[in-house]
Amino acid sequence: MALRINDEIPNLTVQTDMGEIRLHDWIGDSWAILFSHPKDFTPVCTTEFGAVAQLSDEWEKRGTKVLGISVDGVEDHKRWKGDIEKAGGATPNFPIAADTELEMSKAFDMLPAEAYLPDGRTPNDTATVRVVFIVGPDKKLKLSMTYPMNVGRNFAEVLRALDALQLANGKGVATPANWQAGQDVIIPATLSDEDARAKFGTFDTVLPYLRKTKQPA
Repeated sequence: MALRINDEIPNLTVQTDMGEIRLHDWIGDSWAILFSHPKDFTPVCTTEFGAVAQLSDEWEKRGTKVLGISVDGVEDHKRWKGDIEKAGGATPNFPIAADTELEMSKAFDMLPAEAYLPDGRTPNDTATVRVVFIVGPDKKLKLSMTYPMNVGRNFAEVLRALDALQLANGKGVATPANWQAGQDVIIPATLSDEDARAKFGTFDTVLPYLRKTKQPA
Protein backbone atom coordinates (compact mmCIF):
# COMPACT_ATOMS: atom_id res chain seq x y z
CA MET A 1 0.00 0.00 0.00
CA ALA A 2 1.28 3.47 -0.88
CA LEU A 3 2.61 5.71 1.88
CA ARG A 4 0.71 8.99 1.59
CA ILE A 5 1.00 12.41 3.20
CA ASN A 6 -0.16 12.30 6.84
CA ASP A 7 0.19 8.50 7.04
CA GLU A 8 2.17 7.27 10.03
CA ILE A 9 5.47 5.81 8.87
CA PRO A 10 6.22 2.15 9.59
CA ASN A 11 7.89 1.64 12.96
CA LEU A 12 10.64 -0.64 11.72
CA THR A 13 13.73 -1.79 13.58
CA VAL A 14 16.68 -1.26 11.24
CA GLN A 15 20.41 -1.89 11.32
CA THR A 16 22.64 1.10 10.62
CA ASP A 17 26.38 1.72 10.56
CA MET A 18 25.88 3.40 13.95
CA GLY A 19 23.88 0.60 15.56
CA GLU A 20 20.32 -0.67 15.63
CA ILE A 21 17.46 1.84 15.78
CA ARG A 22 13.67 1.63 15.98
CA LEU A 23 12.34 4.40 13.77
CA HIS A 24 9.68 5.91 16.05
CA ASP A 25 11.98 5.83 19.08
CA TRP A 26 14.84 7.29 17.06
CA ILE A 27 12.69 10.20 15.83
CA GLY A 28 11.37 10.90 19.33
CA ASP A 29 10.16 14.51 19.57
CA SER A 30 12.24 15.63 16.60
CA TRP A 31 11.56 16.13 12.93
CA ALA A 32 13.31 13.64 10.66
CA ILE A 33 14.57 13.44 7.10
CA LEU A 34 15.01 10.02 5.54
CA PHE A 35 16.75 9.96 2.17
CA SER A 36 17.28 6.76 0.26
CA HIS A 37 19.79 5.49 -2.30
CA PRO A 38 19.93 2.43 -4.58
CA LYS A 39 23.58 1.58 -3.89
CA ASP A 40 26.75 2.67 -2.08
CA PHE A 41 29.79 3.94 -4.00
CA THR A 42 27.73 5.59 -6.74
CA PRO A 43 28.64 9.09 -8.00
CA VAL A 44 25.42 11.09 -7.65
CA CYS A 45 24.58 9.56 -4.27
CA THR A 46 28.06 10.29 -2.93
CA THR A 47 27.66 14.00 -3.73
CA GLU A 48 24.23 13.99 -2.08
CA PHE A 49 25.48 12.43 1.13
CA GLY A 50 28.24 15.04 1.12
CA ALA A 51 25.65 17.81 0.77
CA VAL A 52 23.69 16.45 3.71
CA ALA A 53 26.87 16.30 5.81
CA GLN A 54 27.64 19.94 4.96
CA LEU A 55 24.22 20.94 6.36
CA SER A 56 24.78 19.32 9.76
CA ASP A 57 24.44 22.61 11.67
CA GLU A 58 21.26 23.51 9.76
CA TRP A 59 19.55 20.23 10.64
CA GLU A 60 20.51 20.73 14.29
CA LYS A 61 19.10 24.28 14.35
CA ARG A 62 15.77 22.90 13.18
CA GLY A 63 15.64 20.01 15.64
CA THR A 64 15.84 17.54 12.77
CA LYS A 65 17.49 14.13 12.63
CA VAL A 66 18.81 12.67 9.37
CA LEU A 67 18.86 9.03 8.30
CA GLY A 68 20.38 7.78 5.06
CA ILE A 69 19.05 4.55 3.56
CA SER A 70 20.87 2.26 1.14
CA VAL A 71 20.33 -1.37 0.22
CA ASP A 72 23.97 -2.27 0.85
CA GLY A 73 25.33 -3.53 4.16
CA VAL A 74 26.79 -1.90 7.26
CA GLU A 75 30.44 -2.54 6.38
CA ASP A 76 29.96 -1.00 2.94
CA HIS A 77 28.35 2.05 4.59
CA LYS A 78 31.31 2.49 6.92
CA ARG A 79 33.78 2.35 4.03
CA TRP A 80 31.62 4.60 1.85
CA LYS A 81 31.61 7.35 4.50
CA GLY A 82 35.30 7.89 3.82
CA ASP A 83 34.53 8.68 0.19
CA ILE A 84 31.60 10.88 1.22
CA GLU A 85 33.82 12.95 3.50
CA LYS A 86 36.49 13.25 0.82
CA ALA A 87 34.00 14.35 -1.85
CA GLY A 88 31.90 16.62 0.36
CA GLY A 89 34.51 18.05 2.70
CA ALA A 90 32.35 17.33 5.76
CA THR A 91 31.99 14.38 8.12
CA PRO A 92 28.75 12.40 7.60
CA ASN A 93 27.82 12.05 11.27
CA PHE A 94 24.37 10.61 10.64
CA PRO A 95 23.44 6.90 10.44
CA ILE A 96 22.87 4.99 7.21
CA ALA A 97 20.33 2.16 7.35
CA ALA A 98 21.46 -1.12 5.81
CA ASP A 99 18.32 -2.20 3.94
CA THR A 100 19.84 -5.41 2.59
CA GLU A 101 16.52 -7.30 2.79
CA LEU A 102 14.61 -4.39 1.16
CA GLU A 103 12.30 -4.18 4.20
CA MET A 104 12.37 -0.38 4.36
CA SER A 105 12.25 0.01 0.60
CA LYS A 106 9.08 -2.04 0.41
CA ALA A 107 7.44 -0.71 3.59
CA PHE A 108 7.95 2.86 2.36
CA ASP A 109 6.60 1.90 -1.08
CA MET A 110 9.84 2.56 -2.93
CA LEU A 111 9.94 -0.95 -4.40
CA PRO A 112 7.21 -3.48 -5.20
CA ALA A 113 6.63 -6.40 -2.84
CA GLU A 114 8.15 -8.87 -5.32
CA ALA A 115 11.44 -6.95 -5.69
CA TYR A 116 14.69 -8.75 -4.83
CA LEU A 117 18.43 -8.17 -5.15
CA PRO A 118 19.86 -10.37 -7.92
CA ASP A 119 23.44 -11.61 -7.96
CA GLY A 120 25.74 -9.05 -9.55
CA ARG A 121 23.08 -6.38 -9.25
CA THR A 122 23.56 -2.79 -10.35
CA PRO A 123 21.89 0.43 -9.10
CA ASN A 124 19.31 -0.03 -11.88
CA ASP A 125 17.83 -2.97 -9.97
CA THR A 126 16.77 -0.60 -7.19
CA ALA A 127 16.54 2.61 -9.20
CA THR A 128 13.33 3.84 -7.57
CA VAL A 129 14.98 3.91 -4.16
CA ARG A 130 15.70 7.62 -4.65
CA VAL A 131 13.28 9.36 -2.30
CA VAL A 132 13.35 12.08 0.36
CA PHE A 133 10.86 11.71 3.22
CA ILE A 134 10.22 14.49 5.74
CA VAL A 135 8.58 13.16 8.90
CA GLY A 136 7.08 15.18 11.75
CA PRO A 137 7.41 14.54 15.50
CA ASP A 138 4.01 12.83 15.26
CA LYS A 139 5.75 10.16 13.12
CA LYS A 140 3.58 11.10 10.13
CA LEU A 141 4.83 11.70 6.61
CA LYS A 142 4.73 15.41 5.78
CA LEU A 143 6.43 15.47 2.37
CA SER A 144 8.10 13.15 -0.12
CA MET A 145 10.16 13.77 -3.26
CA THR A 146 11.20 11.07 -5.73
CA TYR A 147 14.13 11.58 -8.09
CA PRO A 148 15.52 9.63 -11.05
CA MET A 149 19.01 8.15 -11.00
CA ASN A 150 20.66 10.90 -13.02
CA VAL A 151 19.41 14.02 -11.20
CA GLY A 152 21.04 15.02 -7.93
CA ARG A 153 18.74 16.21 -5.19
CA ASN A 154 18.68 19.88 -4.20
CA PHE A 155 19.08 19.86 -0.43
CA ALA A 156 18.64 23.62 -0.28
CA GLU A 157 15.08 22.89 -1.42
CA VAL A 158 14.73 20.14 1.18
CA LEU A 159 15.83 22.66 3.82
CA ARG A 160 13.39 25.27 2.47
CA ALA A 161 10.55 22.75 2.50
CA LEU A 162 11.44 21.77 6.07
CA ASP A 163 11.28 25.44 7.12
CA ALA A 164 7.88 25.80 5.46
CA LEU A 165 6.53 22.64 7.09
CA GLN A 166 7.74 23.63 10.55
CA LEU A 167 6.27 27.11 10.16
CA ALA A 168 2.95 25.81 8.88
CA ASN A 169 2.81 23.20 11.63
CA GLY A 170 3.61 25.67 14.39
CA LYS A 171 1.85 28.85 13.25
CA GLY A 172 -1.17 27.69 11.24
CA VAL A 173 -0.18 29.38 7.98
CA ALA A 174 0.64 28.31 4.43
CA THR A 175 3.51 29.41 2.19
CA PRO A 176 3.29 30.68 -1.39
CA ALA A 177 5.30 29.56 -4.40
CA ASN A 178 9.05 30.09 -4.08
CA TRP A 179 8.69 31.16 -0.44
CA GLN A 180 11.88 31.70 1.55
CA ALA A 181 12.18 32.06 5.31
CA GLY A 182 11.29 35.61 6.38
CA GLN A 183 8.94 36.32 3.48
CA ASP A 184 5.19 36.88 3.71
CA VAL A 185 2.95 33.87 4.28
CA ILE A 186 -0.62 32.96 3.34
CA ILE A 187 -3.54 33.01 5.75
CA PRO A 188 -5.63 29.83 5.43
CA ALA A 189 -8.95 30.30 3.66
CA THR A 190 -10.69 28.61 6.59
CA LEU A 191 -10.15 31.74 8.72
CA SER A 192 -12.61 34.62 8.40
CA ASP A 193 -11.20 38.13 7.97
CA GLU A 194 -12.18 38.88 11.55
CA ASP A 195 -10.41 35.82 12.92
CA ALA A 196 -7.40 36.51 10.69
CA ARG A 197 -7.05 40.04 12.11
CA ALA A 198 -7.33 38.70 15.64
CA LYS A 199 -4.63 36.12 15.00
CA PHE A 200 -2.24 37.89 12.63
CA GLY A 201 -3.06 41.61 12.79
CA THR A 202 -2.94 43.41 9.46
CA PHE A 203 -2.86 41.55 6.16
CA ASP A 204 -3.06 42.22 2.42
CA THR A 205 -5.97 40.86 0.40
CA VAL A 206 -4.67 39.94 -3.06
CA LEU A 207 -7.83 38.02 -3.96
CA PRO A 208 -10.84 37.17 -1.79
CA TYR A 209 -9.27 33.77 -1.15
CA LEU A 210 -5.60 34.89 -1.14
CA ARG A 211 -4.52 36.90 1.88
CA LYS A 212 -0.89 37.52 2.83
CA THR A 213 0.63 38.57 6.13
CA LYS A 214 4.06 38.91 7.66
CA GLN A 215 5.71 35.68 8.73
CA PRO A 216 4.86 35.09 12.41
CA ALA A 217 7.83 35.27 14.75
